[in-house]
This record gives sequence, C-alpha cells and structure tokens, in this order.
Amino acid sequence: MITFLLSFVALILGYIFYGRYVEKVFGVNENRQTPAYVSNDGVDFVPIDWKKGSLIQLLNIAGLGPIFGPILGALWGPVAFLWIVLGGIFAGAVHDYFSGMLSVRNNGAQLPDLVGKYLGNGMRQFVNVFSLVLLILVGVVFVTGPASLIVTLTPDWMTLGIVSALIFVYYILATLLPIDKIIGKIYPLFGALLIIMAIGVGGGLLVKGYHIPELTLSNLHPKGLPVWPLLFITIACGAISGFHATQSPLIARTIQNEKYGRKVFYGMMIAESMIAMVWAAAGMAVFNGVDGLQDALVQYGGPAGVVRQVSISMLGAVGGTFAIIGVIVLPITSGDTAFRGARLLIADFLKLSQRKISKRLMITLPLFAVGYSLTLIDFNFLWRYFSWANQTTAMILLWAAAMFLVQEGKNYWIATIPATFMTAVSFTYILQAPEGFGLPTTISYPVGLIITAAIVIIFALKAIKTRKQYSVSLEN
Repeated sequence: MITFLLSFVALILGYIFYGRYVEKVFGVNENRQTPAYVSNDGVDFVPIDWKKGSLIQLLNIAGLGPIFGPILGALWGPVAFLWIVLGGIFAGAVHDYFSGMLSVRNNGAQLPDLVGKYLGNGMRQFVNVFSLVLLILVGVVFVTGPASLIVTLTPDWMTLGIVSALIFVYYILATLLPIDKIIGKIYPLFGALLIIMAIGVGGGLLVKGYHIPELTLSNLHPKGLPVWPLLFITIACGAISGFHATQSPLIARTIQNEKYGRKVFYGMMIAESMIAMVWAAAGMAVFNGVDGLQDALVQYGGPAGVVRQVSISMLGAVGGTFAIIGVIVLPITSGDTAFRGARLLIADFLKLSQRKISKRLMITLPLFAVGYSLTLIDFNFLWRYFSWANQTTAMILLWAAAMFLVQEGKNYWIATIPATFMTAVSFTYILQAPEGFGLPTTISYPVGLIITAAIVIIFALKAIKTRKQYSVSLEN
C-alpha cells in the first residue's frame, strides 16, 4: 500500500504548500467586502460560515464523478493514482480556486461572464450555451445514477420512474428556495456522511489487509484501451472537472472573506481527490486486480453495482447500507445545485431578477421539463458526453484564469500548463471517440496536438500584447 498511502501524503502536502503558493499568486485581500455582503439578496447572495460553506462546496462538486470515474479509471491500473494526485494538486484544485476566487472578485459572476471578461465576448456566448448544456446533463445523469442505487434498497413497487420523479420534486424545491433554507441546512450533515463513508471504505482497505497494486506506468486495461486520452476523460471529478466552475460561483456568493478561499475551493478539491483515491484503490483491491474489476462491472451491472458490493464487503450489511446512502447523496446534492446553477445562468443571461418566486418558476419549470425528457435517453450515452463536456469546460476556465494572471502581471504558468494539457486531452478525445468524430489514433493524436499548439500560440500572442499594455500602464 505504499503508493496508496504516499498519494494521500502528497495530496495533503499539495494543499499546504502549493495551495498556499496559488493563494499568494492570486493575492487575497482580507479587507475587501465579498459579494455575500455587497449584493445580499436573501436568496443566492447570503453570508455562510466557511466551515459550512466548505461542506456545501464539497457536496456541490462531488457527484458521481469521484466514485464512478475512479472505479472505471482503475481499469488502467495504478497509473490512475498518478493522475488523481498530480491532476488534483496542479490542475483540479487550481481550477477550482480560480473559478471561485475570480467569481468573488467579480461580484459572484458565473462562468460565462468570467470567460467573457478574460477571453472575449465571443467565448462568453459560446460558454453560455455550452455550460448550460453541461449543467442540464449533470442534473440528468445525477438523477438516473442515484435512482438506480435507491431501487436496490427499496420495495419492488418503488420503480426507477417513481424514484426519479421523487428526486426531481426535491430538485425543484432546492432550486427555488433560498440557498440557506435547504442547501445551507442539510448539506453540512450530508458532507459529514460523505467523509465518514470514504473513511470507512478506506479504513476497510487498511484493516482487512487488501492488496493494493503499487505504481506502474504500464497500461493494464483488460481491453487494451489507450491511457491517452481516455484515462484523463474517465477520471474527471477526482482530478479536474469543469463542472466545478459552474458550482464554485454559488459558494463565491456566500463566502464571508477572501482568506477562506483556499480552504473552501482549493481544499475541497483536494478532499475530492482523496475520495477518488479511496474508490480507485477499492476497485483494484476488492476484486483482485483490473481483470477482476472488469468482471465485476459486468456481473453487477456497472459502477453502481460495484459500489454496492464494495460497501457491503467492507462494512457489512448495516455499514454498507449507510455507505450506499452516502453514495446516493453525492449525486443528488450535485444535481440540485446543477439545476440551481442553470437557473441562475439563464436568469443572468435574461437579466431576470430572482428575488420573487414567480420569476424563479418562469425559468425552473421549463428547465425541469427538458431535464426529465433527457432521463429517457441511455445513461451511458449521456455520461460519455458529460465527461467530455466536463473536461472541455475545465480547459476554458483555466485559459481564462491564465489570462487574468497575465493581465495582473503575475505567474500565469500555474494556469497555462494545466490549460495546455487539458486542451490536448479534450480535442484528442473528441476527435477519436465514437460519440465524436471516430478518427483513428494515427489521425486524432497529431491533429489534437496541432490544435493545442495553435491555441497556445494564440494565447502567447495575446499575452505578449497584454503584458506590453501592462508595462505601459505601470510607466504612466
């Protein structure tokens, strides 16, 4: 278990040292009033204690991704650990920190407005549509996923359709009511359950003496699927996820002081990476390697069945049931905030005040009608598009963060390097994926790299021009 344990140490050290460096580069201002006070509306802009806000943020961002994704990613073997650790510290946590803190600095602005400010109006319009599609996809896959788990714990008359409808009723309430009425009250409790669940499964791995494979860069996938770029799309939320950029502004509107940003945004991404580590390790260990995991995925009907089997084998019937409840809570508490984010996104675009519930209903009812219709589509098909859209959104936010740092005359490499990497991942994947262009790797690899190089050059030219303007302004 050396690799497994050292990975946790690396994540903790990453939060302490690299997180502090990222915070220093950004430059927090403890005397600056946050949007929670400047724009307090009693609905979305409400001051919330950073401890409670951290747990809400963790539940907002930690949907099925840090569980289902790492279980599927474990099929490639221990190389998955490497991506979770390095991706979490240098890409995912950086992404989450800037998506939250840039929103704090821009009065709680959402992703499209942030991208528009730093990358131009054309990108704003594109991201408006793209992020809305992503949020709806997230809400939908986070209905069908937990519903399939709930059905395994309930009587036969509780069909998948009934459970899905009940989840949608809760989503409507959570989307309409002020953030401190439901989300602010029950999320911290669910957050504690999530942490206890991860500790329980992780502790089971240690106490019961499971063999967790040590680090190797070899591709161990039973079907021989390539590591690049599939692993980096499959494990999204546990390493880096663009969905987080749509959620962080929700908490940016409630944070009480900029000094809490590292704890709330950077820290909760590191916590999510730890959860991902636990489930990737459990997938490899409980079923005796990647071949056994592949068989388990077939035998138990996918990652939901694997989660149930791991939970019960680790913690027994009672403990396993509580663990499954924790896994159910994860996607539900991300799905509701996904729809809430979609409501706010549309409201911002239409410039429609959300103080009155009638205004919220104007957006919410059509939004859920579209969402419910998408639940009738095959889950696996939706999940693949969600995963790609996830990483593409992360790429865009990182480029926006890099341009912010250029404009501020600060070290933009902390955002530029992960942005470049995710650009290559996103374009290479969609070029070769069956749901994309379906090109062979002999074409998708070089074309993906060429597109990435072109984007880097465009950014570099823009950065040089911006730096010259910055120098001139300093002289004046």
